[in-house]
Amino acid sequence: MTLWRLEWLRLVRTKRLITLAFAYLFFGLLGPISARYMGEIVAQFGEGVTVSFPDPTPADGITQYVGNASQVGVLVGVVVAAGALCLDATPEIGTFFRTRVPAMARILLPRFSLTAAALVIASALGTLAAWYETEVLIGSVGAGQLWTGWLLGALYLVFVVAVVAITAARTSSVLATVLITLVILLALPILGILPNVARWLPSHLVGALDGIVRGSDVSEYTRAAAVTIGLTGSALFGAIRLSSRREL
Repeated sequence: MTLWRLEWLRLVRTKRLITLAFAYLFFGLLGPISARYMGEIVAQFGEGVTVSFPDPTPADGITQYVGNASQVGVLVGVVVAAGALCLDATPEIGTFFRTRVPAMARILLPRFSLTAAALVIASALGTLAAWYETEVLIGSVGAGQLWTGWLLGALYLVFVVAVVAITAARTSSVLATVLITLVILLALPILGILPNVARWLPSHLVGALDGIVRGSDVSEYTRAAAVTIGLTGSALFGAIRLSSRREL
């Protein structure tokens, strides 16, 4: 059995793939509904208070989905990725692989690639669900805009898994890996406060789907996409080097 097949079976049999898909599908279905019926929802729990909402636009359905998926979906993705990439969380397993596989890249690449692919596919399913519900409940969203925005967001998700990989190379705990990764991801938008920095950061891609369906030009995100690709490759390379140097 190859390490690629082993990792695929681990994703499937531990239900981690289903967990990722469920997280994104849930918000993909919920987002357009909440955008369409927000006025009724608020009125139901407002105890007589009248609140007026403008009529929802198709972009509002996508916005609701992105807002939830970019938080809860990414959090679930970080936890799943940490479980896969924190090789030394269980010392016996770490020792087993390190003493039998000559190159660390052969161990980490299947774990990184299949986890990232699972996260991207889950995101695509959620986006497809949000698109369908938006079309049914609110109105039409351009397919080209939608999937261009999704692709840019997918680059960010792969970057997230790469951050988990390099963090896991320096820790021996899944919990520590998750917490440090979340601190790094939360720090990026803070850096965006600096003038002319936000458009270069990977975190700028989080809002690409929402921005493009609302009319933003793709060029708004090209710099962040280029930086994200570079940082993803560097983080993965660093994770392999650090893991290779780690003592048993």
